[in-house]
Amino acid sequence: MTSPLDSLAGPGRSLAAEPSDAREFAGLKRSGLVRLQDAAYTGLSLEGRFDLAYNAAHALCLAALRWHGYRPVNRYIVFQVLPHTLNLGPKVWRVLAKCHDVRNLGEYEGDLTVDERLLTDLITACQAVADAVGALPPPEESE
Repeated sequence: MTSPLDSLAGPGRSLAAEPSDAREFAGLKRSGLVRLQDAAYTGLSLEGRFDLAYNAAHALCLAALRWHGYRPVNRYIVFQVLPHTLNLGPKVWRVLAKCHDVRNLGEYEGDLTVDERLLTDLITACQAVADAVGALPPPEESE
């Protein structure tokens, strides 16, 4: 039976199959957790905390995808496949998808509009991702 991730992999598709790498996984996980911790620091601006939390979520979601042996073609797919990589539902991935859109407006159009509620929802969603990634065993090394 083909997994949903397998069906998204291949030429011209959203994912590329690539063996997991324990060192890469550990680095992405460490980076995500440090950024998530820093995002909680209220002495920073909302925009700075948003940037830290968004990038933490992306690193952790990428770690989960890499754990499964895939590399994304674009940034957004790491959030879309959360039901298949970490068994996380719409309550998490919809927040991350919304934050991806906000991030893109800020990066490409200079319109980063962040409020306390969006930041709180992002940090909560990111913590759910962090908990799920933390429950994964180290990836198996490829021969």
